[in-house]
Amino acid sequence: MKVYKVKVNGKLYEVELESVGEVASTPVAAAAPVATPSAPVSEKASLKAPMQGVINEVRVKSGDAVTKGQCLFILEAMKLENEIVSPYSGIVKQVLVQKGQNVANQDVLAIFE
Repeated sequence: MKVYKVKVNGKLYEVELESVGEVASTPVAAAAPVATPSAPVSEKASLKAPMQGVINEVRVKSGDAVTKGQCLFILEAMKLENEIVSPYSGIVKQVLVQKGQNVANQDVLAIFE
């Protein structure tokens, strides 16, 4: 295990890293930025919970047309209400959660057509 010092936003942290395998000797190219679709989504896409919490409000139902950035759910996490907005413009195919339901990080909340 190796100990490293890392500076993040001006604050110094000490981290320990454990080697889990052989390190690749070939350099890895940086990934190109991926464009997010702004047109209606034609393939199956989903909206996932960004954190664990409780669904306080469901503002959409199956068959509703939504626009990118529209608030679809209110998720309470650590006593704060968070607006969960649509990453797509399109039609909601299925809503998988209901008011009062506990969700884990990355649970699917809704599926789009």
